[in-house]
Amino acid sequence: MNIKQKIETAVKESGGYLCVGLDLNIKRLPEPVKGDTPDELIGFNRSIIESTVDFTAAYKLNLAFYEALGEIGFYVLKGSIDCIPKDRLIIADGKRGDIGSSAAKYAEAIFDKLGADMATVNPYMGYDAVEPFISRKDKGAFILTLTSNPGASDFQLQGEPQMLFESIASKVVEWNVSDNIGLIVGATQQDYIARVRSIAPELPLLIPGIGAQGGDLERAVSGTMVEWDGISLINSSRGIIYASSGKDFAEAAASAAKKLRDSINQILKKYEQK
Repeated sequence: MNIKQKIETAVKESGGYLCVGLDLNIKRLPEPVKGDTPDELIGFNRSIIESTVDFTAAYKLNLAFYEALGEIGFYVLKGSIDCIPKDRLIIADGKRGDIGSSAAKYAEAIFDKLGADMATVNPYMGYDAVEPFISRKDKGAFILTLTSNPGASDFQLQGEPQMLFESIASKVVEWNVSDNIGLIVGATQQDYIARVRSIAPELPLLIPGIGAQGGDLERAVSGTMVEWDGISLINSSRGIIYASSGKDFAEAAASAAKKLRDSINQILKKYEQK
């Protein structure tokens, strides 16, 4: 099964386009979770995964939150990934981007040691920095294209006749010979998100920025999935995994995940009826 097929299968099995971000922050763990040991941290993620899996097509693990744990970080990260069912897409979010020899080692760590399906990759250094992540059909990369942060305008919205983000999207379409590349587009970039989709009508998009970052769900969904063939995975992290700080944290996460998945589907249905 190649990456495109795995994404399509995960969407079908979960009934929607939700990606849950497992941003493990010890300071925000629910009160019942002590977080004193690596296994307790894995246990928290396991509870979130088991409670949300019926509504979730993909899980994204931000590597920074695990690297910040120090020597136990890799153990917690690998243990958490092992809890994710194999029919769901696993994204290692490290925004890697380095010369080819270093990129190859990053890809080895993410794919062979951790067992992730896709990595997030910074394309600034060009094709040779991306190639190790897309050289296998059963693995792939989401390429940083247009991000949610305020500083995105410093470079990504500059350039003539194409802005930088448009040039990146166009180049990635050329690279996608094995159907294993997607683009990252922040939901807060509401004025430009549809332009990315028009350049890459069939590529999967990973869309962070919904919820706490202020992205508009309807504009993200309608601008990238209505009248287009490409799948968009809508990511939510804090709004789901920290939906409750009490004993009901897993149930609250399940409720939040189902609500967001269903909201995405309702938006699509509304536009289909027009």
